[in-house]
Amino acid sequence: MSAESGISTFRDAGGLWEKYKIEDVATPEAWKRNPDLVTDFYNQRRKQILETQPNDAHFLIASFEKEFEVLVVTQNIDDLHERAGSNEIVHLHGNIRFSKSSGPNQEREYFPINGWELTKNDLCPEGYRLRPHVVWFGEDVPMLNNASEKLADSDVFIVIGTSLQVYPAASLIHTVSSRCDCFIIDPNADSFSVPSHFHKINKTASEGLRYLSENW
Repeated sequence: MSAESGISTFRDAGGLWEKYKIEDVATPEAWKRNPDLVTDFYNQRRKQILETQPNDAHFLIASFEKEFEVLVVTQNIDDLHERAGSNEIVHLHGNIRFSKSSGPNQEREYFPINGWELTKNDLCPEGYRLRPHVVWFGEDVPMLNNASEKLADSDVFIVIGTSLQVYPAASLIHTVSSRCDCFIIDPNADSFSVPSHFHKINKTASEGLRYLSENW
């Protein structure tokens, strides 16, 4: 979704995981070992996001709310859907514009970050250092059940720009009912292994959404 806005992806060729080791910046162990490195990594991601604007795909999804009840379930950690005007958004992997406690009550409250930089001096009310509000490898996905319950009642399910390699998020394609119209939009959609009732649209996010809105 956000690649068309210029935000670096994680898994595509040339993506962030080819430049950084997951175990160095995206695990609870990495935080314990070197919180400064982890904080700087996400500070740089946040800075890029703040310099970026929503693309046509974000605005198209927001425009669907004029006629439909729309739920956005995203693995992206940016806030471009919000800035495009979407109102109901479930961030499966967190929102980089927020932080949370690194202590034992991490999901109790999220703290907005003013600007792009989180520092070692930013603490939660209990005195623990604030960490990025991002779900790291090896952590539970707190919003997964919430997303799954809401998707079960969907009439139309559109999957956009995901590798379907990250679990448990990828399992959500199996939560919708058999009566639901399902689509997957990706330039490489034909190569994806999805249930047979999915319609594959081999286009970018904005091209695919425009095609879908004009033909269904």
